[in-house]
Amino acid sequence: MKLTLSFDNGPEPGATPEVLDVLARRGIRSTFFVIGEKLRANRAPAERAVAEGHWVGNHTLTHGAALGRRPAAEARAEIAETDALLGELNPHRLFRPNGGGGALGPHLLHRETLPWLEAERRTVVLWNAIPRDWDDPDGWPPRALAQYAAAREPLVMVLHDLDNGAWKHLDRVLGQLADAGAEFTQDFPESCLPLRDGRWTCEPATLSSGG
Repeated sequence: MKLTLSFDNGPEPGATPEVLDVLARRGIRSTFFVIGEKLRANRAPAERAVAEGHWVGNHTLTHGAALGRRPAAEARAEIAETDALLGELNPHRLFRPNGGGGALGPHLLHRETLPWLEAERRTVVLWNAIPRDWDDPDGWPPRALAQYAAAREPLVMVLHDLDNGAWKHLDRVLGQLADAGAEFTQDFPESCLPLRDGRWTCEPATLSSGG
């Protein structure tokens, strides 16, 4: 089964370099969805990620309330200001909305931002595996393995490069996933790309609300 790894909410100096070290040892390429304010303070790990063949995407400026629950102008600014900080680091124009605990639904995007996302030829990247490493840094590995074992379609797993110690289990988990038959890929399955290069592959109303 194909498995795409992604890491949210960095970059953090006490975690992102360690995650990159593990991925380098394993020969795995991933995508790091960064928070703009953290990128402004700590750009070097994101630059290293790109240099090592990983992708870097936009994960909003502040990671506050989900964008579908905020005014349209505020939602757009969260994306646009992070774009300005990313610059050449995000040539694929990848964007991942924050879900508020990993939930999918109309809270993810503000409907008034949808035409702008299309015109900007965005690719919106969602997920279908959430081991919750951010709030259970020592207990997430069994969930990651169970979610892979239960999968019936390619997975996009959301992990986090946070300085909470969860990354210390990463190498072991990747080895166990490989032993279970995981085929690590950097590409995202179509099922997790509701908007690809500015074209919707699903009904956008399922991911948007009025704020």
